[in-house]
Amino acid sequence: MANIHYFTFTIAILALASSVAYASDPDPLQDFCVALDESKAGFVNGNFCKNPLHVTADDFFYSGLRNSGNTSTPVGSVVTPAFVTELPGINTLGISVSRIDFAPNGLNAPHSHPRASEVLTCLEGTLYAGFISTNPQHRLFAKILHEGDLFVFPRGLIHFQLNLGKTKARAMASFGSQNPGIITIASTMFGSNPPVPTEVLAKAFQVDKWVIDHIEKQFQPENMYDEL
Repeated sequence: MANIHYFTFTIAILALASSVAYASDPDPLQDFCVALDESKAGFVNGNFCKNPLHVTADDFFYSGLRNSGNTSTPVGSVVTPAFVTELPGINTLGISVSRIDFAPNGLNAPHSHPRASEVLTCLEGTLYAGFISTNPQHRLFAKILHEGDLFVFPRGLIHFQLNLGKTKARAMASFGSQNPGIITIASTMFGSNPPVPTEVLAKAFQVDKWVIDHIEKQFQPENMYDEL
């Protein structure tokens, strides 16, 4: 009987280890696999690889994060990504970054990344950063970040950053995926295409339907800002 329990325990540990091992992007099978835009060839889980003989240093270089983004948005922030689309050399490497610029009191609205955990580094200003745990506790974990401080957002959990200062702020986010994905809570719920039925949203948020109608108008195309 003891042997059976030991065998069962061993299988459980192996299963857990296997699940952890596959909790990020697949490991590369070569030195690099520079992404190639071959959308007409069909879809793959990731990107096709460029011929290694045609790869250059430019495939691993991106200057798009040098300059501040335009924070003239309804929430006072803008995210500039360096994902596999912008930086093809990270294909299969399981990494990516983005720059976040904040106007005074700007907000990077509550959102989640379904395919990656995130490490946020405050580079300038003072940020209030936090994430919320899953049901049923809904615990808020939050800290005030100063220049050089880090904060981790676990994969898939809703998180946000708010600039507490009266001057601009800047942060860098690092992800454990070449394409972490983003689900911005407000625009997803109130700006979907086609729209989520008003009755569903009114019951979910426990408000009158006119409140939902008013919120949805804020997320119509003419009122929206560019998101990742």
